[in-house]
Amino acid sequence: MNKVLVTGATGFIGRQCLPLLQRSLFEVHAVSSAPVCAENTSGIQWHRTDLLNTRQMAELMEEVAPQYLLHLAWYARPREYWTSDKNLDWVAASLELAGAFARNGGRRAVTAGTCAEYDWRHGYCSENVTPLAPATLYGACKHSLNLMTDAFFTKHGISSAWGRIFYVYGPHEYQERLVPTVVRSLLQGEPAFCSSGQQVRDFLHVEDVAAAFVALLQSGLQGNINIASGVPCSIKDIASTIASEIGRPDLLHLGAQEREKIEAPLVVALTDRLHNELRFEPSYQLEDGIRQTIEWWRDNARITAAIQPFVS
Repeated sequence: MNKVLVTGATGFIGRQCLPLLQRSLFEVHAVSSAPVCAENTSGIQWHRTDLLNTRQMAELMEEVAPQYLLHLAWYARPREYWTSDKNLDWVAASLELAGAFARNGGRRAVTAGTCAEYDWRHGYCSENVTPLAPATLYGACKHSLNLMTDAFFTKHGISSAWGRIFYVYGPHEYQERLVPTVVRSLLQGEPAFCSSGQQVRDFLHVEDVAAAFVALLQSGLQGNINIASGVPCSIKDIASTIASEIGRPDLLHLGAQEREKIEAPLVVALTDRLHNELRFEPSYQLEDGIRQTIEWWRDNARITAAIQPFVS
C-alpha cells in the first residue's frame, strides 16, 4: 500500500481529502501542528509536527518515507495572509519539505497553488496562456515556490503537479470569509453587510476541491492545473442565493461596504485541463452547495473561529 503524507490535514481542504485518500487505498499519514479532534482520527496515522521546524519536519519525513506528498499547508488567516511575512516562512519550509521528500524516496508530489499567481487584469485565467504576475506577497511566494519545486522535482525525477485553487466555500470555512459571514448573520436574524457584489468570481465547493486534488495526486498529470468550476458568478448572486435559501433577503444589504483595493472585477478559471485531461467533474452545482453549506452551519452554530487553526 502506498503511503501519502498530507500537510494541512486539519485545514479547510485537507480534512476533506483524508477520507477520499483512504477510499483510494492509501496509507494516510496526516500532519497537524495542533492536537487532533477524535472525529478526525479513525484509520489515519496522525503526526503532530511543526513543519516550520526543520528538524521536526526532517525527522517526520525520514520516519514515514512516503511515496506520495499532498502539500496543502500554508498560513491562511483571513485578510492577513495576502501580505503577511509568514508567507516567506512557508516558502522556506516547503522547500525543505521537497528536499526531504526527495531524499526519502518520494515519487509523486502535488502542491496547492493559488489563482493569486495570475495577472488578474486578464480576468479569465488559463494555465498555458494567462501571464503570471502576482499582485500580493502571498501570490508571489506561491508562484516562486512553484518555479523552484518544479525545477527541483524535475531534476530528481519526481512526478509533480501544482493545483491552482480559485474560490472555495463549504463546511469548516473560516467564519470571517464571505459565505460564512452572510450565512451566520442571516441564520441569527442579523443584517449581512456586503459590497455592491459586482465582482465576478469562480466558486467551487470544498468537497469538490478536495476530490480534484486527490484525483490529481493519483493521476500522471504534471505541471499547473486550475482547481475551479469554470463558471462565473458574482458576489451579489452568491449572497442573494444564500439570502433566498434562508428566507431573509430583507437582511441582505448590498453596497453597504467598500470593495477591497486588491479585488479585481473578474477572476474566473479556464478549466480545460481539469475537465479534458484529468476528466474531473464537480459533484455540486452552486445552489446545491450553498444549501448544503447553510445546513452545516445550522447544525454547527457553536463552532467558533478560535478553534480553527490558521494553517490550512
